[in-house]
Amino acid sequence: MRIERLGESCDELGEGPLWDVEEQRLYWIDSHGGKIHRADARGEDHRTWALPEHIGSMCLREGGGAVVSLRNGFHFFDFGGGELTLIADPERDIRRTRMNDGKVDRQGRFLAGSMDYEEREPLAGLYRLDPDRTVTQLETGIIVSNGPCWSPDGGTFYFADSWARRIWAYKYDTATGSLLSRRVFADFEGHLRGYPDGATVDAEGYVWSAEVYGGRLVRFAPDGTIDRLLGMPVDSITSMSFGGADLDILYVTSMARPFRGQRRQEREAGGLFAVHGLGVRGLPEPRFRG
Repeated sequence: MRIERLGESCDELGEGPLWDVEEQRLYWIDSHGGKIHRADARGEDHRTWALPEHIGSMCLREGGGAVVSLRNGFHFFDFGGGELTLIADPERDIRRTRMNDGKVDRQGRFLAGSMDYEEREPLAGLYRLDPDRTVTQLETGIIVSNGPCWSPDGGTFYFADSWARRIWAYKYDTATGSLLSRRVFADFEGHLRGYPDGATVDAEGYVWSAEVYGGRLVRFAPDGTIDRLLGMPVDSITSMSFGGADLDILYVTSMARPFRGQRRQEREAGGLFAVHGLGVRGLPEPRFRG
């Protein structure tokens, strides 16, 4: 196994790595820096787009461009001209929240949650953006939404509230995009030193979670038991996604901002990392169908 840092980017809050199999390119964001990055599998041919607000997540559209979840809701984004078009702002009446982590399900719907800016109170929710641009609230009472991802068959939806220190597994209705039931999948309290952040599922159905403030990647078996712990060069890791031509490289983002309640900063914090030789592959990320 080999871990390398790619490029020289230093993101205030790197998040949401997304490998696009059509373009063979990696996208990721700087959430607090208001940026979208794109590079090839080696971190080269790097391009950046600036946004006017904090960005929580993004997905690519089948017809071109992207959907981005910004502080004030869902928008379409045009990479050519940089224009944003508002779709909907599901929390326009809640001043202390912003949209955060999100991903596309196998049917082309975009699910994204929000977060309390102060990371203290359960003010946030989870939302589904359908291809016809309707928005449905799926969950409430969240502090910081993170780690949405699906089992290979799409029937189980995984989702974390970072400050609750839990990952939940929902029975997911693939026909309607509804959440049918919820159970605790993994509890970090008493078992792991950090907090669940971004996540992905590999081709074997195992869930990978970034243990932010713990500096490890945690691979959970489908029954929620810990299968593997992998230490990273920085404690400030935030999210991950499989990519590369064979979907066997794990791309990991991190944040340069100081830890919550701390002042120390790690030398490589904010960098983008690639993990080679894990012996597992990921799954292609779908595009939004709207």
